Amino acid sequence: MIESLTLLLPDAAATHQLGHLLGRSLPAGTILLLQGNLGSGKTTLVQGLGESLGITEAIVSPTFTLISEYPEGRIPLYHLDLYRLDPTEVEVLHVESYWDGLEFPLGIVAIEWAERLPELPLEYLRIELAPTEQGSRTAHLNAVSPAGKFQNGFSLGLLQPALQPFLARSQNG
Repeated sequence: MIESLTLLLPDAAATHQLGHLLGRSLPAGTILLLQGNLGSGKTTLVQGLGESLGITEAIVSPTFTLISEYPEGRIPLYHLDLYRLDPTEVEVLHVESYWDGLEFPLGIVAIEWAERLPELPLEYLRIELAPTEQGSRTAHLNAVSPAGKFQNGFSLGLLQPALQPFLARSQNG
C-alpha cells in the first residue's frame, strides 16, 4: 500500500520545520529515503529532524564519511549519504543493519541519495524534494508498506494534522 502527500515548503526554514515535525512524530524503526538534486534541502530536513530528537551535535551531510550515527537523541538517528557511491559499493556497507534492529538499536534511518540503494527496505517513507519555479520547494511524501500498515505503527495519516500548514499552503498556492 502507498499513501502519499505533496507539501509546499516556501523556504529552507519550512524544510527544517518539516524535519522537526517528522522527528516529533516518527517512531523508531522508520526509514526515510530522501531524494532530490544537490541543494534541494535533504540535509536541512535531517537537521530539523535531529534537533527535534534532542541531538545537540551539529548535523552535516556525511558525503565523505558516508554514515553518521547520533545515538544520544530521544531515538537514535542514522544519517547516510550515498551520493558518491554506486549500488555495488552501497551493497558492501550492509546498510540494512541500521534498520533490522540486530546490530544497532532501532532508530530513524535517513538516507540521502536513496536511489543508489541496490534494494529497498520493505517499509519506508520516501521524501522527494524538488524546487518550484517560484523559488520554493515541494516535498512529495510516499509511505510504502506491503502490509498496508508499518510494523512500527507509522502511517502518513497520523502525520496529516501536523502537516496541515504545509497542506494549506499547497492548496492555496
